Amino acid sequence: MKAVLVTGMLASGKSIALRVFQDMGYYCIDNLPPVLIKNFVELAKHSQAGAENIALVIDVRVDNYFADIKPAVEYLRENTDFKILFIDARTDVLIARYKESKRRHLMFDNDRIEQTINREREKLSSLKAAADYIIDTSDIKESQFKQKMIELFSEEPNTKSILINIASFGFKYGILRDADTVLDVRFLPNPYYIDDLRDLCGMDDEVKKYIMSFDVSNAFIEKASDLLLFLIPLYIKEGKKQLIIGIGCTGGRHRSVCIAESLSDRLSKAGYSVCIDHRDICKDEY
Repeated sequence: MKAVLVTGMLASGKSIALRVFQDMGYYCIDNLPPVLIKNFVELAKHSQAGAENIALVIDVRVDNYFADIKPAVEYLRENTDFKILFIDARTDVLIARYKESKRRHLMFDNDRIEQTINREREKLSSLKAAADYIIDTSDIKESQFKQKMIELFSEEPNTKSILINIASFGFKYGILRDADTVLDVRFLPNPYYIDDLRDLCGMDDEVKKYIMSFDVSNAFIEKASDLLLFLIPLYIKEGKKQLIIGIGCTGGRHRSVCIAESLSDRLSKAGYSVCIDHRDICKDEY
C-alpha cells in the first residue's frame, strides 16, 4: 500500500493537492486525527474493497492531537510505502491569501497574522524536516502545481519525474538549510553598488542586463548548466525524486535571483519540472 501524508502551512495549497490525489485514484482523508491512522490503514488493508493508495492531510488543525503524529508517522513508514509531502509558501504570500479570502487563521489567538503564521511554522518544523518532498507554491500557478504533483506521484512512467527546486538566498541571512547543493555567486559584480540598481532586484531587466553584461556571468551560467544537466539524470537513476539547488549571494536580492532565474529557464527548456523560490528577495536590509 502506498501512503502519502500531505502536510504544510494553511492556505499553501493542500486542498488542491488532495483533489489531485483523488483524480489519481488515491483514497483521501482530510484532517484525520493521527491516533486513528493505524486503525484506518488496517481497515483499508483488510477490507474487501481495499485501498491500494491513500493520501492523508494533517496539519495544525488537529491541534491537541498533534503529539500523536510522530508514532503515526513511524507506523506508516514501517507498514506502507510511505512519503511525506510538505506544501509551503512564503509568509508574505500567505498573508496576502488571508487578506484576499478575508478568512481568519485557524490558530488565531489575538496575534497579528504574521505572528500566527510564525507559530504555525514552528509547530510544523519537525514534519518539514522529515518531508520527502517540499513544494513551495508562492510563485507557481495552480496548473503548474498540479503538474508537479502528477510528476511526483502518478503511476505513469516518466524519465524526468524529478522535482527541481531552485532557491535564491542571501548568505547574510543564513545558508539554505534544506539544499542538496549550493552554488555561491558572490564573485559576480554586485549591482548593489550601482545607485540606479540598488533598490531593484534580480528579476528586473536592468539588473539582469547589468549582471549578464559580464563574461564571467555568462561563463558561469554555461558551466553550471552543464554540470546540473550532467548530474540530474544520475540523481534520477538513483531514485531521487526532488533536488533542491541553492543559489547564494550576499543579500539574496540581486545576483542570486538573476542566476536562479536563468538556471531555472535552462532546466525547464531541457524538459525538467522546476519550481523557483527567492527566499530573501523582499528583505530590506543589505
